[in-house]
Amino acid sequence: MSSPDLNLLITLDVLLAEGSVARAAQRLRLSPSAMSRALARLRETTGDPLLVRAGRRLVLTPRALALRERVHQLVEDAGAVLRPDQAIDLTRLARTFTLRTSDGFVESFGPDLLARIGEEAPGVRLHFLQKPDKDSAPLRDGRVDLETGVIEASLGPEVRSQALFRDRLVGVVRAGHRLSAGKPTAKGYAGAHHVIVSRSGHEDGAVERPFLPPGLVRKVGTIVGGFSAALSLARASDLVATVPDRHTASLRDGMFSFRLPVPAIEFTVSMLWHPRMDADPAHRWLRACVRAVCASEMERSAGTV
Repeated sequence: MSSPDLNLLITLDVLLAEGSVARAAQRLRLSPSAMSRALARLRETTGDPLLVRAGRRLVLTPRALALRERVHQLVEDAGAVLRPDQAIDLTRLARTFTLRTSDGFVESFGPDLLARIGEEAPGVRLHFLQKPDKDSAPLRDGRVDLETGVIEASLGPEVRSQALFRDRLVGVVRAGHRLSAGKPTAKGYAGAHHVIVSRSGHEDGAVERPFLPPGLVRKVGTIVGGFSAALSLARASDLVATVPDRHTASLRDGMFSFRLPVPAIEFTVSMLWHPRMDADPAHRWLRACVRAVCASEMERSAGTV
């Protein structure tokens, strides 16, 4: 059995609404003969005359009357599917978004982001996941809705991105550390014992390494998996932590932070998502919330080091 021509639904909807071949043809910008041929096809497809002569006018058959509202709703629903989804009622939105990011990002921006989302869309929940690697597979397969980080050359072309803010590395030690007295020198910085952050657990995988001078040699005392752990160890020991400035502002309260006495490259922190989420209105709203919260926090923390 062949599939019916669904384009006939639009013609049927107009015919049943107008009850006239001539008016339906005018509305659809067809010739009367073309509309008559379409009606013939509809009669053959449905097995019903649909419109029959009653004196000088046409009237709907019982089958046509039964179909009229149903067909109109089908055409309306199809049109809604094919139109861009422009509006979203945030007060009725019930959805969970998963964000993959660093612990520093959650500490610095998480509270304000949760507060903003709770105010605008109380039915939305955020799940924060630790970011153990740069693999974009979780974005592609839908396990993660949004990610933050520094874009690398290996990032696949199928991932969208937008810059959030510029950041730089700073050195951090406990209050009373010898580097907190005066302005740290390059020799003093390199000669101290360091705690580095590495997702792989190896020194050559230190996350700050690409932004430091290639020839810089530091004494590595220990390796941890995140900025929060690095700062906790530095707070309770003589270790030096090298961390992103704006990512970790709230984690460094009570500690001594200093500009690195060696040339360091600034970097851009971006948010990343899969292209299939581009037009999703709820996801667009989430991205706007992240941008606004980051911009607001940047204004408050500008010039702290």
